[in-house]
Amino acid sequence: MAYSLKTDILEQVSEAELVQLTDDAGAGSVDDAVVTRAIADADAEINSYCSARYTVPFSPVPVMIRKCSVDIAIYDLYARRPGTLPDERKSRYQDAVRFLRDVAASKANLGADAPAEASESGPQATTVKSDRIFTRGRASDGSSGSLDSY
Repeated sequence: MAYSLKTDILEQVSEAELVQLTDDAGAGSVDDAVVTRAIADADAEINSYCSARYTVPFSPVPVMIRKCSVDIAIYDLYARRPGTLPDERKSRYQDAVRFLRDVAASKANLGADAPAEASESGPQATTVKSDRIFTRGRASDGSSGSLDSY
């Protein structure tokens, strides 16, 4: 599931502008494949930052992640056309990346609609003697084992 949609992008840029950014074939319309690719690239960038702290991909998508996805995707669309990157788009991209870095460093969070943070799961090491399964110098009584014969 994508973190943002073409309609989210169209809230930030006009359709005519989106045609200019995506229409490589000169068809006079928005190339949806180019938009989809820009969103996928933005989402991959977001996941690269957030995977250190959260389980990705997000579902449902937090509001701040949708916002970052839109800003990064639009930046990526402008970057396809050399010399056309407005300062506002560059600034919004830098703000999104700064926020994602802060999320990864636990300096910021995704808000009330964020999923639970990833937890350490799986086997855990223990140093408690009573939790040992195998030990040296103790005969096996069937409930625990001995490593003496190895």
